[in-house]
Amino acid sequence: MASPMRIRATESGGVVDVKVLMRHLMETGLRKSSDGKPIPAWFITILDAKVQDKVVFTAEFGPAVSKDPFLNFKLKGTAKKGDTLVVSWVDNKGETNSSTVEVK
Repeated sequence: MASPMRIRATESGGVVDVKVLMRHLMETGLRKSSDGKPIPAWFITILDAKVQDKVVFTAEFGPAVSKDPFLNFKLKGTAKKGDTLVVSWVDNKGETNSSTVEVK
């Protein structure tokens, strides 16, 4: 899963609004292929957001999250304009993805 995430982080009034669009198939393990064989579960399990190498947000995902999930969260007092925000995830197969954005 090498496609990058799309991240937008904007600060207003001391609050940073973070929007993340992740590219991932997010299979539940309950569907079957056209030949009737089960499609194995494949989903993001954990997502971390870091500012200055400090984790400021963590989310746990499961198989019920839709394909290409979108996540929106706000940070207060942990980031400011010009800071670097790193968002990374790990899925149940051990694959990872990470993207970086500057807070605007």
